[in-house]
Amino acid sequence: MSAVTASEPTTAASSTDAALSVRNLWKIFGKGADDVIGTPDADLSRADLKEKTGCVVGVKDVSFDVAPGEVFVVMGLSGSGKSTLVRCLTRLIEPTSGQVVIDGHDMTKANERELRELRRTHTSMVFQHFGLLPHRQVIDNVGYGLEIRGVKKKERRAKAEEIVKLVGLSGYEKSYPDQLSGGMQQRVGLARALANDPSLLLFDEPFSALDPLIRRDMQNEVIRLHHELGKTMVFITHDLQEALKLGDRILIMRDGALVQIGTPDEVVGAPADDYVKDFTSEVPKSHVLTLKWVMREPRPDDSTEGPVMTSTTIVRQAARAALASEHPVRVVDDGRLVGIVDADAILRVVVAEEEE
Repeated sequence: MSAVTASEPTTAASSTDAALSVRNLWKIFGKGADDVIGTPDADLSRADLKEKTGCVVGVKDVSFDVAPGEVFVVMGLSGSGKSTLVRCLTRLIEPTSGQVVIDGHDMTKANERELRELRRTHTSMVFQHFGLLPHRQVIDNVGYGLEIRGVKKKERRAKAEEIVKLVGLSGYEKSYPDQLSGGMQQRVGLARALANDPSLLLFDEPFSALDPLIRRDMQNEVIRLHHELGKTMVFITHDLQEALKLGDRILIMRDGALVQIGTPDEVVGAPADDYVKDFTSEVPKSHVLTLKWVMREPRPDDSTEGPVMTSTTIVRQAARAALASEHPVRVVDDGRLVGIVDADAILRVVVAEEEE
């Protein structure tokens, strides 16, 4: 397919204004882990390092920034290091080296008291296994974090009721966890995380244990809540379709290391290596690629008529109007004509999908 050369992978924010900034983060398990970083052994593969030193790399020199309000997805196969990474962010697992800054607070330098306070006020986590208190009703599970913070009962009840309604659990306030379906239990977990009004929400494969239809509903719920609340989210998953659906940007990991960071269309349209290419090989490209991947440079003889769309329009969304028009699509960003998309360019993407 012909296309204007894509720009470098999108960066969300500089470290100075990022909601989350991670720099040179390492987690090595095993005796003598501190002695590995900065030596030639640090460049060994995971298997070779384990054979030579007995140490296992969980996270290997990972750096990234997440912008306020961004949904940032970390994905990879089992054992890639993604869950270890998210646990290092709040020091549920102690990093071996590196820096994690959340809302200007350096988590890696916080003492025990400061760390406890930062976890309570700045972050909340949603796990795959819901971790609900079985002897407490929904309303009390949702308000549990506020109770730990010392919020008075009347105030936390009011907040919990507000959040219960927000996540679609009205009428179940007095139910116990074992009276709820898996999807409803995860809604309680999500509500509990939101009740503290954190600046950063961390999701560690929260929907992996759910049935496909319930999983889809919960994905849609996360999208809805993000649109309503604008929370910064870091979402861990091994499912590419989930990553593409939820993420503003995606970080792909392998053997503890960062392989690629990019928007969904960048990951699908310009995979960094064969590992990422294999990951994305079965993705319907017209559902992910944007017009910037199929547009050509404007020419003086191009028609001034035809549909007008932005370069971020998904190819599939543009297809109907493009194919129905006698004139090519004019791609306009910020009032400036940046490209032209012929019907043939649209068809090439669709035909390529069918051949794959």
